[in-house]
Amino acid sequence: MTRASLDKQPHEVAAMFDRTARRYDLVNDVLSLGQDRLWRKATAAAIDAGPGELVLDLAAGTGTSTDAFTALGARAIACDFSLGMLRTGVERRGGSGLYGGGVRGVTFVAGDALRLPFRDGTFDAVTISFGLRNVADTVQALGEMLRVTRPGGRLVICEFSRPTPKSFDLVYSQYLMKLLPPVARMVSSNPDSYEYLAESIRAWPDQEALAKIIQEAGWRKVAWRNLTLGIVALHRAVKER
Repeated sequence: MTRASLDKQPHEVAAMFDRTARRYDLVNDVLSLGQDRLWRKATAAAIDAGPGELVLDLAAGTGTSTDAFTALGARAIACDFSLGMLRTGVERRGGSGLYGGGVRGVTFVAGDALRLPFRDGTFDAVTISFGLRNVADTVQALGEMLRVTRPGGRLVICEFSRPTPKSFDLVYSQYLMKLLPPVARMVSSNPDSYEYLAESIRAWPDQEALAKIIQEAGWRKVAWRNLTLGIVALHRAVKER
């Protein structure tokens, strides 16, 4: 098995990302034409984590996204259920393990978004970038994020969405289904996984539908804004006090 199916069995998704880990960040940069860096900056700005705050970055992979949350003095935990991704992130920072106080300001923790290994009300903010689409139960994952967030804490989700100009949506669909897989074959350590990527993006809810799902999971003040013509949407919400 080199790619997961769209029913998103956790063991399949984890194994797929284990095989993708070695060149994951490079492939993302190539396939997004560098836009992934702008998306990470927008996510960090939305979180706006300050000194003394604790941020949970779910589906953090190698921790590339997590680094941005410590810039203003916050602490951050990079959580993922792919041990291959976590190990790659730790090794790149010169560390030798997943625990032990963190590596360069980021602590790496193995965990499943459907059963987070943290106590209630632990985090000032929870964020997930391009990972909510990969969990088997979206509502359960959002409920777990709500549980581990303190009252008044915030949620930021950065995820692929639906381009707003209809003409561009057609072009984007052609890119996903016809161009993305062959490009991935040239640069990825697990190119078959990018067929799953393309299919999962097209099957994902649009901006408004995802906002409703977030609210149904118990989050409040749900809002979103589009990035890159709606290819990506940044959803924000808070936990009631």
